[in-house]
Amino acid sequence: MPLVRLGVHVSELWRYPVKSMRGERLDDAEIRVDGVVGDRLVHVRESSGRVATSRFRPGLLGLAGTLGADGEPLVEGVPWSAPETLARVRAVTEPGAELVRFRGEDLGQRFDVLPLTVLTESMARAVGYDHRRFRPNVLVADAPDDAELEWAGYGLRIGSALIGVRNRRSRCVMTTFDPDTLEQDPMVLMRVVHAFGGRVALDCWVAEPGLVRLGDPVEVVELPVGEAPPPGNGRDAYPWRRRELPRAVGD
Repeated sequence: MPLVRLGVHVSELWRYPVKSMRGERLDDAEIRVDGVVGDRLVHVRESSGRVATSRFRPGLLGLAGTLGADGEPLVEGVPWSAPETLARVRAVTEPGAELVRFRGEDLGQRFDVLPLTVLTESMARAVGYDHRRFRPNVLVADAPDDAELEWAGYGLRIGSALIGVRNRRSRCVMTTFDPDTLEQDPMVLMRVVHAFGGRVALDCWVAEPGLVRLGDPVEVVELPVGEAPPPGNGRDAYPWRRRELPRAVGD
């Protein structure tokens, strides 16, 4: 018996081709083991070797990252490797910053935690701020108010993909920056911490790759026996366990 009512569906799909920049909305998304195709392919690295993020370089949020027809990221419509793009990035970070194409093992330079972030509209309404502050890949409409409290340990069948839900996502100072104006409002994170334990949205992994489209139904299902989340890149402990759906009396 599903834990969600009928009508729960995908209302928005997002991809962020350049880490910490504005993303782009999609009508459909191919989801692989490493997340949405084209997501966070490029990051900014400072001269110290540290990956620059909008947690301490909020000006990055003022730049729009999209994916070109060749599958490579664009910044404000210009190839990520162009000198013009580098100049824009250095203007909002530091003079020695470089743009780096992701390759090899992800040690946090691509995903902060896991490859997918799922957010429910009901949680965004409860927080009371623009859902874009929480940078979801999948936004889910018409879910129960307590969905994000209940879904960890289950799978979400969306389109032909099966997504595993590991835990509620810890939030940081990035959420305090308005996605349009970049103005900072510390009250956003204060509310998230005091009212929601610092956690909004869900850290998820891909159990079965597939295609997801706007409007696709979202069904809570049991994960296959033996399926378990990857450790990811986050530092937070997550007491995860695979959960079984409630059985009707007499089953």
